[in-house]
Amino acid sequence: MSMKSWQNQRGFLFLKEERCKGCGFCIDLCPKKVLRQSEVMNAKGYHPPELYDVEGCIMCDICTEICPDFAIYRYRSKERGKNA
Repeated sequence: MSMKSWQNQRGFLFLKEERCKGCGFCIDLCPKKVLRQSEVMNAKGYHPPELYDVEGCIMCDICTEICPDFAIYRYRSKERGKNA
């Protein structure tokens, strides 16, 4: 299964590309508008999201909570939590 990941000072965002059906909920509901539809298609023929503004992502979890296919999830940095 194809997996993408991005990292910033707040943590990691992971995407299981093959689980994504391209619904766009994560893109539409992102409060910082840092996700967009990828030009690449997965094996199912859908365009999964991609995080194009890595530093702009606040790891708010809206994308992970709204995803009906559990294709996107995050791991928040514990270091950031201590200082925030």
